[in-house]
Amino acid sequence: MLEKKDIALEKAVLIGVITRTQNEEQSKEYLDELEFLTYTAGGEVVKRFTQKMDIANPKTFIGTGKMEEVELFIKEHDIGTAIFDDELSPAQERNISKILNCKVLDRTNLILDIFAQRAQTSYARTQVELAQCQYLLPRLKGMWTHLERQKGGIGMRGPGETEIETDRRIVRDKISLLKAKIKKIDKQMAVQRGNRGKMVRVALVGYTNVGKSTLMNVISKSEVFAENKLFATLDTTVRKVVVKNLPFLMSDTVGFIRKLPTQLVESFKSTLDEVREADLLLHIVDISHPNFEEHIESVHKILGEIDSSDKATIMVFNKIDAYTAEPFNEDKSEIDARTKANYTLDEWKNTWMSKIGNNALFISALNKENLGAFKKRVYEEVRQIHITRFPYNHFLYPNYDETDTEI
Repeated sequence: MLEKKDIALEKAVLIGVITRTQNEEQSKEYLDELEFLTYTAGGEVVKRFTQKMDIANPKTFIGTGKMEEVELFIKEHDIGTAIFDDELSPAQERNISKILNCKVLDRTNLILDIFAQRAQTSYARTQVELAQCQYLLPRLKGMWTHLERQKGGIGMRGPGETEIETDRRIVRDKISLLKAKIKKIDKQMAVQRGNRGKMVRVALVGYTNVGKSTLMNVISKSEVFAENKLFATLDTTVRKVVVKNLPFLMSDTVGFIRKLPTQLVESFKSTLDEVREADLLLHIVDISHPNFEEHIESVHKILGEIDSSDKATIMVFNKIDAYTAEPFNEDKSEIDARTKANYTLDEWKNTWMSKIGNNALFISALNKENLGAFKKRVYEEVRQIHITRFPYNHFLYPNYDETDTEI
C-alpha cells in the first residue's frame, strides 16, 4: 500500500460566506478548519474564496460574479474539487456542478469522506455508511442528469424516472438494513457494558484533535492511535486504568466539531453511549487554539443533544506547552485594548475558569506536564464515586498521597 506522501494531493478551492450570523473572523476560522479537514482527507487547498452577503444564494450559494471568478480560477489552474463550508441543498449542488464542471463537495460530504477513510471496525463502517446513505437519498436526482427529459405527456415517462425511483428504493432499503444492523450491534455492546459490572466509568470528551488519544495513551499505558489530524479516532476505545490500586474504566470517544453533520450525530449517537453511561466526564480542551472557547460551546451543545450535559465534569486544558499569548503594546490606544489573545495562562486562570475551582486542570499530555495533579484530581473524584457505590470498601482506597505523582 502506498504511503500518504507518495500519493498526489488533490487540488481544491474552498468557498465560504460572510453573513449577518457569521462575521469575517468566524468565516476565516471556519475556513481554517475546512482546510485542515481537506488536508486530513488527502487534499491540498490552492485558494480560498469568500463573499459578503446577507444570506447564501438559494440557487448557487454564492453570487453570480463570485461564481464566475471561481469558475475562471478552476479552469486556469486545473482544479479538480470545489469545497463549500456549509451544507449545500441538492438543488445548489446540481446547479454549481453544471457551472464549475468539477467535483463539488460541502462540509458534510467532506466529513463523511474522512469518516469513511478512518472507520476501522465493522461498527464504525456501518455507522458511516448509514450517514452516507441518508445524505445521498435526496441527492439522487442530480446523478441522473444525463437522462433528463421534459416531464409529463404521453411517451415522456422514460428510463430516467424509473432508474431514479429504483435507486431511491434501493437506498431506502439499505438504510433500513443498516439501522437494523446497528440496533443488533448496540444490543451486543450493551451486554458488554453490562458485563463490566459496576466499575466507575470515565469518558474523555472534547473537540476533535485536542489530544484525547494522547492523554489516553499516557494514563492507560496503551497504544490508542493518535495523530495530528481531525477525527483520528472514530471507534470508542475502553481501557482499564488503575491509580493507587483504584481501578476504573476510561473510554476515548470520537471528537466533536462545529457544523457536525446531522446524519453523523444521529448515526454515532449509539457510539456515544459510553459518554451517556459514564460516571465522570473529562472534557479535554486545546487551550493553545485561538478559538478554544467556541470549541467548548460546540462540545456542550452536542453533550446536550445526547442528554449528558448534567454529568460530573472536569475541564482539562491540554497543550499548555503550545500556548503562546500574543504580545501587547502598552502604547496602544484604548480602542486597541488588550484582548483575550493577549492573556497569559495565569490571566486565563483568573477569568471564568476560576469559578470551576479544582475542576479546571492545566496539562500537557505530550510532555507529561502537570500529570501528577491531573492524576490526583481524577483519583479523588473516582474514589468518591466508588465510595458512594460501595460504601463498605472505602478503607481499601486511602486519600491520595501527595508524594506519589508518577504516571
